[in-house]
Amino acid sequence: MDKKLYPMGKTSLYIACSLDGYIAAPGNNLDFLSCVEDGDEDYGYHDFVNKVDTVIVGRKTYDWVEKHASYPHTDKKSYVISTRGGEAKENLQFYNGDVAQLVSQLKADGHQIYCEGGADILHQLLMKDMIDEMIISYIPVLLGGGTLLFKPGSPMLKYKLISVQTYPKGLMQVRYERDQFI
Repeated sequence: MDKKLYPMGKTSLYIACSLDGYIAAPGNNLDFLSCVEDGDEDYGYHDFVNKVDTVIVGRKTYDWVEKHASYPHTDKKSYVISTRGGEAKENLQFYNGDVAQLVSQLKADGHQIYCEGGADILHQLLMKDMIDEMIISYIPVLLGGGTLLFKPGSPMLKYKLISVQTYPKGLMQVRYERDQFI
């Protein structure tokens, strides 16, 4: 992480979506993600996640992960953003407050934050201009409906293209950083 650009911390979005911009199919179905599974290829995920110390995740995303596997970020401070409580664990707590205020405090304390999802949390953070970096993996499928990555009414924010990488299974990963100079 470039400490000169982000002296107080950094918030990064690392997420996958369909070509038509959906992060989940109707019914919060994420099965479309499996069409790009390719052995040991993790599309840079482990390198990315090793650079963060804090995870912000929405309740729907957290519940889906818990239903299909176990929560993978037990080594990091994690906040499940939820209006209903849950069982706190060693590094995991449920948070029912203002997510932008939480992220602001975490950034001020120097944390490197991974915004894992979902769309509601992303929208709240975009409204407060709190996403410093976006790494978006486009899955080569059209879903035609579901949960949009960017909700209508998001503010105009300019991002600078940093890199584009393509993979044999058709996934294209794009990395942007917030351009503070519009």
